[in-house]
Amino acid sequence: MRRVPRNAIASIVILLTAILLTAEILVPLPAQSPNAGKRPFAFDDLMALKRVGDPVISPDGRWVMFSAVDVDLQTNKKTSHLWIVPLAGGDSRQITSHAAGEARGRWSPDGKKLLFVSGRDGSSQIWVSDFDSANGKAFSDPRKITTISTEADGALWFPDGKSILFTSEVYPECNGDDACNKGKDDTHSASKVKAMVFDRLFYRHWNHYTNYKRSHLFVVSAEGGAVRDLTPGDHDVPPFSLGGQDGYAISPDGQEVAFSSNHDEVEAISTNNDIFIVPTAGGTPKKISDSPGSDTAPLYSPDGKFLAWRTQSRGGYESSSIRLAIYDRRSGEIRVPTEGVDRWVESIVWTPDSHHVYFTSEDKGEIPIYRVSERSAVLDRKPGDKPLPVADHYPVTEIARGANDELALTPDGKTLVFTRMSVRAPNEIYKLDIGGKEAVQLTHLNEPVLSQVSMQPVESFWFTGAELAKVQGFLLKPPGFDPQKKYPMKFLIHGGPQGQWGDEWSYRWNAELFAASGYLVVMINPRGSTGYGQDFIDGINGDWGGKPFIDLMKGLDYVEKTYPFVDRDRECALGASYGGYMINWIMGHSNRFKCLVSHDGMFNADSAYGSTEELWFNEWEFKGQPWTNRDTYTKWSPHLYAGQFKTPTLVVHGQLDYRLDVSEGFQLFTTLQRLKIPSKMLYFPDEGHWVLKPLNSQLWYKTVNGWVDSYLKK
Repeated sequence: MRRVPRNAIASIVILLTAILLTAEILVPLPAQSPNAGKRPFAFDDLMALKRVGDPVISPDGRWVMFSAVDVDLQTNKKTSHLWIVPLAGGDSRQITSHAAGEARGRWSPDGKKLLFVSGRDGSSQIWVSDFDSANGKAFSDPRKITTISTEADGALWFPDGKSILFTSEVYPECNGDDACNKGKDDTHSASKVKAMVFDRLFYRHWNHYTNYKRSHLFVVSAEGGAVRDLTPGDHDVPPFSLGGQDGYAISPDGQEVAFSSNHDEVEAISTNNDIFIVPTAGGTPKKISDSPGSDTAPLYSPDGKFLAWRTQSRGGYESSSIRLAIYDRRSGEIRVPTEGVDRWVESIVWTPDSHHVYFTSEDKGEIPIYRVSERSAVLDRKPGDKPLPVADHYPVTEIARGANDELALTPDGKTLVFTRMSVRAPNEIYKLDIGGKEAVQLTHLNEPVLSQVSMQPVESFWFTGAELAKVQGFLLKPPGFDPQKKYPMKFLIHGGPQGQWGDEWSYRWNAELFAASGYLVVMINPRGSTGYGQDFIDGINGDWGGKPFIDLMKGLDYVEKTYPFVDRDRECALGASYGGYMINWIMGHSNRFKCLVSHDGMFNADSAYGSTEELWFNEWEFKGQPWTNRDTYTKWSPHLYAGQFKTPTLVVHGQLDYRLDVSEGFQLFTTLQRLKIPSKMLYFPDEGHWVLKPLNSQLWYKTVNGWVDSYLKK
């Protein structure tokens, strides 16, 4: 690995910055240029940005509380604090400031208190502070509510404000006894023997060994005291999630809790999360969902008559179409109002009158907001009534374009609040008056940084891919772009494979940062990408190196033929996760790139099956196990095409990546070295599938961009 001393880099950057600033003074850019006097986007700028999210509206509708994460490169830490901004508009203000940070702020039902999760006493616990809504002030002497040894997270107020629901990872055999949990943890920590014994699958997941702990829901008084396990048993409540809405909710009358959980015998091959309900007083949970696929993110209607959630119809497939399910609590009937909508349902929120649901959904590189209505003709039907045509009674209306998420509605139902990002800006908080046309940006926390840097907008293009399908791509130009010049290209391939590129921000694969040093960035959404309908998504199943590879290569052909400023002799392809797999596949099937970057990619389909934890993924995508469908595993395994490898390649992998074990990266690097192909490996002993620690991220960008520069810079 190439490691440049940090102090040397800092000195060079200071010197070059001074030279560049002097040059800008002597030779100013044209006055009409929106980027006049601005510098190229840099890694330090990326780390200086506040990571805004989790907006919640105060019960009186005056305030929006949200979290903002600060990154400190010197301490290699990320710290979240709570902020508020007036819904009517005005300056944002930080309301918590402990060095340990605070996250997941939630208003009490009367708006006089707020809770948050903080590790200020050395472990993650729930704290409650009084709040003065008239002045927008949180008091500086919060009270610690929980002291549970296994820590607390995910807190929600009960509607009466007297109790709090939260999650904690516990040993199921302890039956909610915290002394038992503490004793087991202390014994494991003190033991000089670190061996583990497994007797079933799912003994590790994503980046940690489970030790067979389970996430459970607990109830505690808002004044503190003893906690009660509401979901005892050997099941996770809720199951592991990569983000999104909570996997649990409290009924408006406070008498019931709905949650998602997977009760299948072998979780490693199952995506069958179901929705359960349980009385808050305790009792046996009742399953109410009936789909063989995943049912998640339950959300009660404000009037308490209905329960909505996100549902998938196919079991064993994490990328089956995600639809909106609505459960009639009176009749037990389940309806799917988005049955005729060929897009995934993401973030959801009920209107206060319980007549409509707003939701977000990926669409052609954006994440618009939609509304499902009307409620009356369908949701108020009597049991046994004849089903009505979906199109007649479930019209879906597009409310706003853009890349939106984390929806919230004001108590009067007149204003939507949400996060929005673009390729040129990370999340900020926006609002949209219902019936209005333009969203209004409420927060501007990142304007001090973004106003100083030069960025280009992303441009969309379409071309004909495999089997004459219409495929979308995106082009990003470098700062100071001159159409008369030729530019090298970074060709990015997204992961998933069920994901998308578009007008979106990323901290881990930031397109603007890739472009900042004088590169064109090209991003194609090949078969398997989301936002183009379920058939397009399913087009990758059992065909990993087939149609998606053709889509990517035809997209590159289109860019080279269409844009004269592309230097086709200076192109490098980069990808992670499925994108890493595709880099490995390209290695054995094309020599058109001058260099490659393969991050956390599958190299050997057989060994990847044996070392992953979420077996449903491999079994679905490769149509069975290696011993039941030998041909598919053989056909699409990159390692079997190593005889055609020629392209210089940087390999990146993390030791804690249990989705695609680090051995995949080691096998690839070993193969490249034995073939005497120029190659390097960047190995992170303390990262999983993603590089998350700030200083590791800094090294990642320097190493990746340095590798590309060494082959493409003249």
